[in-house]
Amino acid sequence: MSEARQRPRAPPAALVPSPAALLQAVDIHRAQASRRIDPARRSELGQFLTPPRLAAFMASLFQELGGSVRVLDAGAGVGTLTAALVAEACSRPDRPTDILAVGYEIDPGFVNTLSEVMRACRDACRAAGVAFRGRAVRADFIAAAVEELSRPTPRARFSHAILNPPYKKLGARSATRRALRRAGVEASNLYAAFLALAVRVLEPGGELVAITPRSFCNGPYFRAFRALFLREMSLRRVHVFESRSAAFADDDVLQENVILCGVKGAPPGAVLVSSSRGPDDAPTAARLVAYAEVVRPDDPERFIRVVPDGAGKDVADTFARLPARLEDLGVSISTGKVVDFRARGLLRPEPAADTAPLIYPAHLDAGVVRWPRPGKKPNALVDCAATAHLWMPSGTYVVVKRFSSKEERRRITAAVFDPAVVPCARVGFENHLNVLHRRGAGLPPLLARGLRAFLSSTLVDTYFRQWSGHTQVNAADLRNLTYPPLEVMERLGARTGDRALGQREIDSAVEEALGVDAARDMTGPSRIPAWPPDGEDMKS
Repeated sequence: MSEARQRPRAPPAALVPSPAALLQAVDIHRAQASRRIDPARRSELGQFLTPPRLAAFMASLFQELGGSVRVLDAGAGVGTLTAALVAEACSRPDRPTDILAVGYEIDPGFVNTLSEVMRACRDACRAAGVAFRGRAVRADFIAAAVEELSRPTPRARFSHAILNPPYKKLGARSATRRALRRAGVEASNLYAAFLALAVRVLEPGGELVAITPRSFCNGPYFRAFRALFLREMSLRRVHVFESRSAAFADDDVLQENVILCGVKGAPPGAVLVSSSRGPDDAPTAARLVAYAEVVRPDDPERFIRVVPDGAGKDVADTFARLPARLEDLGVSISTGKVVDFRARGLLRPEPAADTAPLIYPAHLDAGVVRWPRPGKKPNALVDCAATAHLWMPSGTYVVVKRFSSKEERRRITAAVFDPAVVPCARVGFENHLNVLHRRGAGLPPLLARGLRAFLSSTLVDTYFRQWSGHTQVNAADLRNLTYPPLEVMERLGARTGDRALGQREIDSAVEEALGVDAARDMTGPSRIPAWPPDGEDMKS
């Protein structure tokens, strides 16, 4: 690849290839490469290639692309993101003097195409009067970055990073996790590892734009990553896609995605939070908000809250006014103790004299636990010395599914276990349930019913989605919620009773108990900044 030392003379603007032309050429390579990928190989690498419109939108979000640009594209694929950045930089009035682009790609099937794309970028830069050097590096980015960061004085420093990292879980004892720890990075997923290392090799003041799953915004598995990212980077833009399938429609990816833009080492400032259905659509909402509204300074979990519209802010404000946490209500939460594959020989399809009830997520129905129920799941566990540590004493509990399916309308599914309905001396809860209890025993019935109604409300569902981008409901998430005071919870429990309730009845009861107009809070109008009508010139 060419390594021009001097800036070429800039041609007339009319002769400069359009950004769309470069991306259209690159997209031909992307489409061909995507068809060649073996599905098993794609799953192994966890990589999905970036569509050109999405890449162009991401590149448009960089604030500065003048002077000398040194860009990192980690997990580069065929180089669509690098091409998008080059096209964006060459189309701006203040073009860079030179661009150094380094693309890391581990898949040998992509590296040759990545080299071709680097040459296309060189040609586009030459036409725009910008010096360009491109390197297509066939290497494991994590291994290369860890090695670089292990040097007494790391050499590689980038002014820009643009990433669509691979998505794949990392085993706690894997070689990759051990390597990351040597670089001071703790990450449970490849995408978090790539982002953390990209942050580490950015120079102070460097900019990062990345598209990732939204799952890192909350939960214990990404706590260490959030701490590192938010310590090093100042968020400037957060954009979410409302459709799970729109961002990577060509690859049938069902994933809630978020685009992050940040500046390394900058003081916290205002953050533009926006949303759209997909990369080809105008935004449905956008707000410029204080940094503390996105990352609350009093939140030890450092959850990242994405609230792009005024209606969502009304909901967030409602929860900011609620005074209680679970501990203030005298409520503890833990996961169910029964891991069924470890007790396989002691599971029973039907109750018997030597068993006690075993409650699965399948037993939850319209806010109540219905037991026993016919189906694939067992209904009982043998009560013996081997299972003695798995029981909880009979009492009134609130159980919440730890995982919801993508088809369910509510992220949080809560129900009351009522010992009057399921008479027993003890009960077991399967590990896919969160169990709300009081010091290992049951809750007061009115409090339990109030919690069930509150957690099942549209208000809570709307708020929960502001910082949870996946279908898992962790105990830490429920601890992080704010709740009405005890007397309001008990009044709500008395109002809703122990029967199955419809959604409108639940929402009406919660709205009345909190003294808020939930319908207004969740659907009120909000101002949306103007957006480029053609979707091409998308400057942040």
